[in-house]
Amino acid sequence: MKKYFVTGIVILLPLVVTIAVVIFLVNFLTQPFIGAVSATLAKYQIFNHGFLFLSQEQLVNYGSKIIILILLFLFTVIVGMITRWFLIHALVRLGDKILHRIPFVNTVYKTTQDIINTLFVSDKNSFKQVVMVPFPRADVFVLGLVARDSPRSCSEAAGNDLVSVFVPTTPNPTTGFLLMFKRQDLILIDMKPEEALKFIVSCGVIIPASQLPLNKSVQP
Repeated sequence: MKKYFVTGIVILLPLVVTIAVVIFLVNFLTQPFIGAVSATLAKYQIFNHGFLFLSQEQLVNYGSKIIILILLFLFTVIVGMITRWFLIHALVRLGDKILHRIPFVNTVYKTTQDIINTLFVSDKNSFKQVVMVPFPRADVFVLGLVARDSPRSCSEAAGNDLVSVFVPTTPNPTTGFLLMFKRQDLILIDMKPEEALKFIVSCGVIIPASQLPLNKSVQP
């Protein structure tokens, strides 16, 4: 009998202590607000009758506690989100200042920032126009993306109005050639940049539906 009693104590005591702690925490968290929430529920008559073995007063009391716990949870999550958002932005600004002060690294970092801002933030037309340009010789053409007008010193040295064109490589378009062409050598084509990149990445296999070739196949 003693062994059975001890076994029962070992099983039930942790459960009873856990329930007691949970009840204490619920009462502790909801007690400051229970009066206002209960009065609001009673005013709008949300619980007019009892339910099963619970009376109307018990329903109002338990319902108030559940509502308070939900609101406290949402409030805690919102506070955590706001704090984390400010903390992350503060760390990003601190890291940005540090990187801007490190020799050599600051040059690479600033250049990368400028490129990203040009591509995704700026409203300029860089890399928006797809062109065909003669490369690597006059009778061979490749697809390229117009970056912008070449630096003035380059155009003056060549004696022509030059345009900087980025020619991506296949199948990795993140590498390529930055070439400067005479403006009259550019062949503007009606193709979206994403369509051109898809064509380049697929090594010419994937052709957008709007860009299907006139000839269905290539004869040797």
